[in-house]
Amino acid sequence: MESGFENKMVLDSAMDELSQMERESGHFGCSHYRRRCKIRAPCCDEIFDCRHCHNESKNSLEVETLNRHDIPRHEVKRVICSLCNTEQDVQQNCIRCGVCMGKYYCQKCKFFDDDVAKKQYHCDQCGICRTGGEENFFHCHGCGCCYSKLLKDSHKCMERAMHHNCPVCLEYLFDTTKGVTVLPCGHTMHLECVKEMEQHFRYSCPVCSKSYCDMSHVWQKLDQEVASTPMPQMYQDKMVWILCNDCGETSEVNFHIVAHKCLKCKSYNTRQTRGSHSSCSSRMLR
Repeated sequence: MESGFENKMVLDSAMDELSQMERESGHFGCSHYRRRCKIRAPCCDEIFDCRHCHNESKNSLEVETLNRHDIPRHEVKRVICSLCNTEQDVQQNCIRCGVCMGKYYCQKCKFFDDDVAKKQYHCDQCGICRTGGEENFFHCHGCGCCYSKLLKDSHKCMERAMHHNCPVCLEYLFDTTKGVTVLPCGHTMHLECVKEMEQHFRYSCPVCSKSYCDMSHVWQKLDQEVASTPMPQMYQDKMVWILCNDCGETSEVNFHIVAHKCLKCKSYNTRQTRGSHSSCSSRMLR
């Protein structure tokens, strides 16, 4: 009898420990973060899973324009434990049930996340938490943001390089949770947006129109296409002025229906600015 009772006590204790482990490893949180707490927004006094959930809700089309807003993330002061529902001041462990509300916790950002594989770290210069491991990034004071150390000696500095919206999807880049890439021209955008552009055969920066990859093989194909597409006699002497998006030079070149080639850098990434003083129509009237 006593032996059976002792075995039951040991089993109950083991089950309690297992239950605690299951609770601590449960899939709490939202689509943005795994965590065991919710936040009370200081701006509207409502409860959300995270700041992204708040911003998506409060900036939706259903909300009147004047009432749309983002949460001031550093002003969050209260959190609610997802296990025992206890509201409390921001801290890593619940004051009631003791559960860790996030394996990664930043007091400055009031930020919790269980997925430490992201290698989160806080950058004092940026003023926010970033992912990827502090040892792999440096803060560029010229650009005002963190970049991979692989770009330390090669990127083109641009003031407040990520303090703007992605030129494709229009999401704010500085604190985005998506991967960001730095183009050779210095402009930044989402990596997935660059890949989407490439699927539509767009290989120039949507901000400044400079080519962001080696296009020499494309220019060679255009050379062949231009050579194999002779213009009608009435257009053969027509000249136009072009601006090269890659080197910034202007040139006067023969008009062609296919493309216009920069005389300096040989790029076809050009735009026509104006026609010549003597157009083909004026020549026809002589």
